[in-house]
Amino acid sequence: MQATRLGRTGTAQASWPLIRVTAEVLVDSLMAWLAFWLAWVLRYQADIGGRIVPADEEPFATFHGKAALFIVILLLVLLIRGAYRLPRSAGLLDEATLLAGGITTAMAGVILWAFFLRFAPSRLVFMYAWLGAIALLLARRVVTRACRRWLWSRGYFVDRVLVVGATPAGQRVMQAMTAHPALGYRVVGFADEVGQSDRRSLRTATEYRVVETDWLGPFDQVGQLVEDHEIDEVIIALSSADQDQVLGIVNQCRARDVSFKVVPDLFQLALDRVDLGEVAGIPLIGVRGASISGRSYQVKRAMDVALTLLLLSVMALPMAIIAFLIRRDSSGPVFVRQRRIGRDGRPFLLLKFRTMVDGAERLRADLMASHVAGGEVDARLFKVPNDPRLTLVGRQLRRLSLDELPQLIQVLRGEMSVVGPRPPLPEEVEGYEEWHRQRLMVTPGLTGLWQVNGRSHLSFDEMVRLDLYYAEHWSPWLDIKIVLRTIPAVLTGNGAY
Repeated sequence: MQATRLGRTGTAQASWPLIRVTAEVLVDSLMAWLAFWLAWVLRYQADIGGRIVPADEEPFATFHGKAALFIVILLLVLLIRGAYRLPRSAGLLDEATLLAGGITTAMAGVILWAFFLRFAPSRLVFMYAWLGAIALLLARRVVTRACRRWLWSRGYFVDRVLVVGATPAGQRVMQAMTAHPALGYRVVGFADEVGQSDRRSLRTATEYRVVETDWLGPFDQVGQLVEDHEIDEVIIALSSADQDQVLGIVNQCRARDVSFKVVPDLFQLALDRVDLGEVAGIPLIGVRGASISGRSYQVKRAMDVALTLLLLSVMALPMAIIAFLIRRDSSGPVFVRQRRIGRDGRPFLLLKFRTMVDGAERLRADLMASHVAGGEVDARLFKVPNDPRLTLVGRQLRRLSLDELPQLIQVLRGEMSVVGPRPPLPEEVEGYEEWHRQRLMVTPGLTGLWQVNGRSHLSFDEMVRLDLYYAEHWSPWLDIKIVLRTIPAVLTGNGAY
């Protein structure tokens, strides 16, 4: 979808925030005035808080001055506290807390002023107006956020982003922005030195799909790329070896009056795994591990056991039939056991239905050597299409992932989970880079984001980023979604071999 742009160039770029803030201020003023009017209706028309005798009736005009004072103080407090320039990462709870504090401060000022003037009419109006203002102004922000997410998720009024650097950190930024369109960002492309990236695009795997991000040019052309592609924000994510180029890129951004942010090269971390703090003005950066632990692990474990017991009761007969077909199809055992690496690097024996000829492991070295040397596969994720070692029945079991059904027993034993990273072989782990090992902090699973997003069509790095994304964003609902998406992925056999 082509992003709709509004006020992003020239004078309009500077005036757009002013237009937005002015509109929000006007709407908040109307909401505050409406809160006072509703408070007057509740007290003097509906008699909420005690019956009003005719002699004590007051028109709403009596409260005009107090309502106007409330609005003035409220807007001043909200403007001073930055309520109209919150970062887009600010949560609704943060905004609600700021809003409630501002309304309380403004109403306290009005009540104090009324006390000095010896204001006689019912003071319950002030309490009703205070509650009404909180409700109405908070509702306005909820509606604004919902409308903004709806527009952003459809590509309207988004910020066009250029990512500088095809480093793992840069690719994680692309993944995060692509995976969450409701944040209001659209990654137009990335800049990188030609010598460092011989590809003209990068594949970014998200929870729902794999997206191609185009290479736009080298570092020294960032300024020109900003103009040519109407970039709103530049994200600089260079490795430590390229840090000497950051200042030049920053100067190019400043010359074009485009905002920019720098991603620190902290072990290719996702932004939501960094804790920021300070001691005596000294910034401190803490790192949260990509793991599922504590109460989250207990909830996940309970879900695993419940779902596994259900699947075993349903699949017991099909598993018996599969065992019979394997025995009839070729000589050899029904099951095979492979040494795999589990959570925290602990080895375990993985159980599978046999899908290959007897003695297939002895042929693996020669097969790997021929395909890895030709650049066809990654040794850290060794799978080849049309593997000659597969049996007739085994090929069909692989296509439908039925060979993995015996691993349900290992889920009950706690060695595996229903959803999690693919369990690697020890020799695959030996080829891991340091950041790849973070995927070993999560219990391996029967299915995962790697399976529902193309399985063997993904590169190893893409699979690892999906594993880390899963660990960082885990929730019971995410597991349920992945299990449901696994069904069509298995039935279609997309990427399975």
